[in-house]
Amino acid sequence: MNRNKEIVKTSILGIIVNVILVAFKVAIGLITNSIAIILDAVNNLSDALSSIITIIGTKLSNMRPNKKHPYGYGRIEYFSSVIIAFIVLFAGITSFKESIEKIIHPEDANYSYISLVIIVVAVLVKFFFGRYVNSKGEKLNSSALVASGMDAVNDSILSFSTLVAALISMIWHVSLEGYLGVIISLIILKASIEILKDTINDMIGVRADGKLTSNVRKTIKAYEGVLGVYDITLHNYGPNSVIASAHIEVKDDMNVQVLHRLTRKIELDIYEKYGIILTLGVYASNETKEFKEIKNFIQKLLKQEPHFLQMHGFYVDIEERTVSFDVIFSFDEENPLDKIETIKKKLKEKYPQYTYSIILDTDISD
Repeated sequence: MNRNKEIVKTSILGIIVNVILVAFKVAIGLITNSIAIILDAVNNLSDALSSIITIIGTKLSNMRPNKKHPYGYGRIEYFSSVIIAFIVLFAGITSFKESIEKIIHPEDANYSYISLVIIVVAVLVKFFFGRYVNSKGEKLNSSALVASGMDAVNDSILSFSTLVAALISMIWHVSLEGYLGVIISLIILKASIEILKDTINDMIGVRADGKLTSNVRKTIKAYEGVLGVYDITLHNYGPNSVIASAHIEVKDDMNVQVLHRLTRKIELDIYEKYGIILTLGVYASNETKEFKEIKNFIQKLLKQEPHFLQMHGFYVDIEERTVSFDVIFSFDEENPLDKIETIKKKLKEKYPQYTYSIILDTDISD
């Protein structure tokens, strides 16, 4: 399945559906003098524009990597989502303004049974189409499609509220047009802010999905000779382009040829299973009885620290008389480097024959 073709095809279908709904709702809104229905049509128009932006963003993001942009153009999809968010935001602000004017200067709506039937059809079409687009977006890992799908489902709920207001107007002759328009506008504004927030988070970089890193770790750990898996880092260059790095711990007497064969198998396996381009680093392990004593002492020191999370990469270089390891503190630790210096001093007092090299790692994945 070609991901980009599926996204474009779904977006084109979205344009067609929304343009048809816009035509019907504008006609009904003008005939019945309903601001709520007209605002609903404006919202559908913004959805059609969103689909156009999604198509353009998908086409641009599919451009081949080059010397200036070796990681490709996949992140353009995030900019598409930002533009969509601003389109929805503009629609919400416009709707809010029109609704306030309708409250200040109310006009009676004139609904007919035919208009109600068309609204019901619009509700059903928008709801099921939104579910379809959302499922497509999740399947294709497209934030733009997911946002469009969620927006469409919200639209169906808003259209249903318009239907309720129309029934109230017909039965009790009470106009809720302006007030309903305000509620619709606020929901639209909330949706735009959520889309913008999620997309900006993706652009800045968020913590890797815990389930994904857990599965990657289990896959690597299953290989014979791998004693531990650490420092899994995922770099996102678009929704469908991930480059990763990790460290594996192996015995320090492992043959280089065997190690080469092992790392190549793991990298290929990770790519085939998860579509992730993985680069592996190596931690050597030489835990003799004497060295385990040192390691246990270090762990005892670290466990006294409230924000300590993990120690790994422990190795004793006999020739250089050096003990090295990495340590991770939570982000709540304000002075991790000071903690490391304190640990070094205590180690030097206990085992003065060694020099200590401690690297501060970041808590980047579960």
